[in-house]
Amino acid sequence: MDLERPLAPEPYSLLPRVPSFALHSADVTSGEQMDVRHADGNVSPQLSWDGFPEGTKSFLVNCFDPDAPTPAGFWHWTLVDVPLSVTSLERGAEVPDGAYALKNDGGSPDFAGAAPPPGDRPHRYVFAVHALDVESLGVPAEATPTVAAFMSLGHVLARATLSPVYSR
Repeated sequence: MDLERPLAPEPYSLLPRVPSFALHSADVTSGEQMDVRHADGNVSPQLSWDGFPEGTKSFLVNCFDPDAPTPAGFWHWTLVDVPLSVTSLERGAEVPDGAYALKNDGGSPDFAGAAPPPGDRPHRYVFAVHALDVESLGVPAEATPTVAAFMSLGHVLARATLSPVYSR
C-alpha cells in the first residue's frame, strides 16, 4: 500500500495563538525517536511543566498524532481537569486525583502507544499541556478527545508542547 501523502500541519498552529510555557521530559525529546516502550509498551512518558501563567486553574494534557493516515489524525491520550497542584506525571502515570481520562481513538481510557504503519514516514506525537482558566471543562467522561479540545478553546491561557517522533 502506498502511504504517500502531504505532511499534516502542526495541529496547534491551526488554532488561535496563545503564550507558551515549559514542558520537560526525562523520556522524550522533540524531533527524536521515542523508545519502543512508548509504542508497543503503551507506557506514557514522564512529563513535567512549569512557567504557566498566573490565573491557571487546571490543565488539559493530551497526545495527538497528526501524521496518522486518517483525515483527522489520531488521539493517543487525554487527561481532563488535571488539578493545578499537579505539574508532573511519572512514566506510565496513573490518572491524577481529581482528573479523568477520555477514551483514546483506539477506544480505551489510557495512553495508546505510538503505532505508525510499518514503512510509513516518522510520525510526530504532539504531547501538549494546556493551562486553563477553569477548574473543570465540564466535559462528560464519555466525550471524545476532540470534544475536550473544542471545549477548551476559549479557556486556554497558554500551551506547552513536546513532539517526539516514532517510526517502525
